[in-house]
Amino acid sequence: MEVMRVLRMNKGDDENSYAKNSKVQSKMISLGKRINEEAIMQMLCTNIPDIMGIADLGCSSGPNSLSLISEIIDMIYAKCRDLGRPTPELKVFLNDLPCNDFNSIFGSLPAFYDELRKEKGSEFGPCFVSATPGSFYGRLFPSRSLHCVHSSSSLHWLSQVPPGLESSARRRTTTMNKGKIYISKSSSHGVLEAYSLQFQTDFSSFLKSRSKEIAAGGCMLLSLMGRRSPDPTTDDSCYHWELLAQALMSMVSEGLVEEEKVDSFNAPYYGPCVEEIKTEIEKEGSFIVSRLETFQIEWDGGVDDAGTTFGAQSRGQRVAKTIRAVVESMLEFHFGKDIMDELFKRYGETVEDYLSKTGTKYTNLVISMVRKG
Repeated sequence: MEVMRVLRMNKGDDENSYAKNSKVQSKMISLGKRINEEAIMQMLCTNIPDIMGIADLGCSSGPNSLSLISEIIDMIYAKCRDLGRPTPELKVFLNDLPCNDFNSIFGSLPAFYDELRKEKGSEFGPCFVSATPGSFYGRLFPSRSLHCVHSSSSLHWLSQVPPGLESSARRRTTTMNKGKIYISKSSSHGVLEAYSLQFQTDFSSFLKSRSKEIAAGGCMLLSLMGRRSPDPTTDDSCYHWELLAQALMSMVSEGLVEEEKVDSFNAPYYGPCVEEIKTEIEKEGSFIVSRLETFQIEWDGGVDDAGTTFGAQSRGQRVAKTIRAVVESMLEFHFGKDIMDELFKRYGETVEDYLSKTGTKYTNLVISMVRKG
């Protein structure tokens, strides 16, 4: 499975779209707001360039994309006013894989620009928004062209399935993760090591690329799924994948899905612990960590909108829709489109039963760092 070609959030605005089912991701952005604001304020106290480059890596589509950029612009505008300085020209780059639904973002830009003019007036520095398709595990921008880089709900996705986990028709007996689609409590040491090494490789490449693109004194703001324990088999790290595997295996038992299909699918995902993040940052050596904090998030993002269609559903249904909006493109590519409705119906029921017995939550890691001079 080529992650760059297959991984994308569900397009459009129907009931299974990412735009309608991204409450967890919105919650992650809101939890990082205080840390992001602190980092941006510190950067602007040191230097306000005439032209400021801002990049959102893994921007996806839907309401979260431009709302995050709006927040960053608000912070810059407020600080410049406090300092009696004109706001710089802003170059905003929205990055995601080429199959992302960039068109939906472009359709929202006229309203975004109108709101900027309405709120901040004609003297607000010009803002230019453009798209930069490509993998953030390599170079995307010219050297020293960025001053603020943000990425939320993206860095837990790996550049590829860890080598050695994918089976082929000729090597069925070498499947290392039989009956599972990610790390689980029954995973062998080889599976755990393969995932850990792939994350180390990817995050190191990410840091090296950004170290060349971010100007000295610039800030980088990261938010991703992770875990509190060094143990990668803890429930907060992997159990949502375990339940999806259970739903698939229930369909295997009824002859609806081939067992070999489950055995040969492994999620290109990894939720690191704090120590793993720190180790790679220290090894790369170009950044100083300002903050590294963990937050807990309900699997459905927490319900504060019971009056909406999403809020009126059961917790299991809400979680199933949230996960479906994110992983359906990969599952459909591997298993086919026909099983998706039944799979996520079963997944929702399995999640509902699980959450009725446990208080498991996601762990969100939020990191702010500064590019060394």
